[in-house]
Amino acid sequence: MYLGIDLGTSGVKVVILSERGELVAQASSPLNVSRPKPLWSEQDPTHWWQATNNAIAHIKAMHPEHLADVKAVGLSGQMHGATLLDANNQIIRPAILWNDGRSAAECENIEQREPKSREITGNIAMPGFTAPKLVWLEKHEPENFARVAKVLLPKDYLRLLMTGDFASDMSDSAGTLWLDVEKRSWSEKMLHATNMRVAQMPKLYEGTEVTGHLLADVAESWGMAQVPVVAGAGDNAAGAAGIGVINPHQAFLSLGTSGVYFVANPSFQPNPAGAVHAFCHCIPDTWHQMSVILSAASCLTWVTELTGAENEAALLSEVAELDFSKPGSVIFLPYLSGERTPHNDPNAKGVFFGLGLNTNRAELGRAVLEGVAFAFADGQQVLKDAGTQIDEVSVIGGGARSALWGKILASVLDMTLTYRDGGEVGPAFGAARLAQIGHSKVPASDICLPGKVKQTIAPDSQMQSYYIGQYEKFKQLYQALKGQF
Repeated sequence: MYLGIDLGTSGVKVVILSERGELVAQASSPLNVSRPKPLWSEQDPTHWWQATNNAIAHIKAMHPEHLADVKAVGLSGQMHGATLLDANNQIIRPAILWNDGRSAAECENIEQREPKSREITGNIAMPGFTAPKLVWLEKHEPENFARVAKVLLPKDYLRLLMTGDFASDMSDSAGTLWLDVEKRSWSEKMLHATNMRVAQMPKLYEGTEVTGHLLADVAESWGMAQVPVVAGAGDNAAGAAGIGVINPHQAFLSLGTSGVYFVANPSFQPNPAGAVHAFCHCIPDTWHQMSVILSAASCLTWVTELTGAENEAALLSEVAELDFSKPGSVIFLPYLSGERTPHNDPNAKGVFFGLGLNTNRAELGRAVLEGVAFAFADGQQVLKDAGTQIDEVSVIGGGARSALWGKILASVLDMTLTYRDGGEVGPAFGAARLAQIGHSKVPASDICLPGKVKQTIAPDSQMQSYYIGQYEKFKQLYQALKGQF
């Protein structure tokens, strides 16, 4: 058995896989995000540990025999978050998350201090990344900055409490803006540009390497042996491992809190001008590109609550009753938390355009599904502009449950989408697979196999005929309004 732990933004998910890769147990525990000021997004790291223990306790109550048989643990988690520890490993302040937009000015400052920043990291400096958060901290909370002994990404804080080790993997660390992504090592130049030191960084490992073992008290509490813990991955790379996207030109769409268009690459292929992320994959000697939209399935949750629908599924049922032989009257810009690819605009705002007296809840829901699809289309275009070849696209994440959304996405992107077993479990599934690779020492290609195809969704020609015009209007709306944001 292999245990995968995924620290997401909205909750911690834990899964156990059998030797044959079958899902035998899973549990989750929710998390909340604090937004004390405009553009801010924070969480208390102690809540991550509580949620992890709650999810493990649920599995222990239901399947103690499976936990006892676990041979290794893998970790995945939300990327970019700055978890700040003092010399006594105590938390200095709430963690600043990936969708926090406060450090736009600091991004410009970093690129001025290190003119080769984009060349070294392969990425444009964005407020979501970790390094700008520390520059912000130095300016606005200097007393806290002076106390920083270690900076850990969210999942790596869990690792510290699990094993006592300061360690991270290449894929997650690539999102800090401190990594030389091509060389897969910390960049002294980028650290210097933010007044940080290598000593404040965790030790780097490939995603399939063992970083330590469970501490005795943690193992006893969880009902496990002191098994090895592998480095794991950032949530997107782990999701790729979970669905078998480890070979060149394979891709997936992730419909989680954020939206990700992920493509595996055989080499380092940056395109910072298009705000494309170029990161290390969790498999050695492999890289990947991502276009990222900051609000995806979270838009559906938001409009469900806004309109008083019973739940997302109920709203989707209402949307499905609409006439999709013709275009909707409302267009939605899904920038509820600002936007990354391709705009790199933390000040971008969500917009409904085309409202009328007859606009109802279902039409707003439809506009949200289509607006997220159009944002993915923006991301697909900049990937292709970078010369990226995309042969097949799988879908993962909670939003993958909606076949209607899949039909909209396929039609907007002009791509057939593949839905596989394990896609809804996503990163936790991949984390468990990485644990198996690290423990058994078998090639990743033997473990990270694509799941059984559940369905494929092809573009609808009638929907495509009107989405072309609506997508153009979507792009024009952002350009017309960005000066007002």
